[in-house]
Amino acid sequence: MRKFLAAAATLGLAGLGVIVPATAAQASAACDTAWKNAASGYLYAYDYDSCSGYLGRDADADYSWADSSGGFQGGDNDDAQSLVHKGSSGMAVKLYRHAGYAGGHTCLAKAEYYMDDLSGHTFTDGSPVNASISSHEWVWHGECGKFLNS
Repeated sequence: MRKFLAAAATLGLAGLGVIVPATAAQASAACDTAWKNAASGYLYAYDYDSCSGYLGRDADADYSWADSSGGFQGGDNDDAQSLVHKGSSGMAVKLYRHAGYAGGHTCLAKAEYYMDDLSGHTFTDGSPVNASISSHEWVWHGECGKFLNS
């Protein structure tokens, strides 16, 4: 009986190992597709992980994702859970915790292409990035104190 339970546990763990990478691969595939289909020159934000639930796009800075101007408006504030960087200038996108380019920040480099899940990432002030972005601007890499991939 012990051998059967040990074998069942081993198979269960092996099966879990197969499932987890497939999920990550699916997320990356969805964001790969979103990046490939995105128009050049924009930051795209999505309401859900894996680049789904399109919120909007913006080629310029957006002082407040909660106002009625810019690429992100009203309900887009504090909703982004995944991002696509399809900028054409080589600049990074500096994402802020608060409107007016205030609070903690983090950056998404052009070379990163996208971030399929903002969970577990933090701004420079230690607060979570996921569903917490309120403004953004395009900056040179030297103006970033922290990048999402770090």
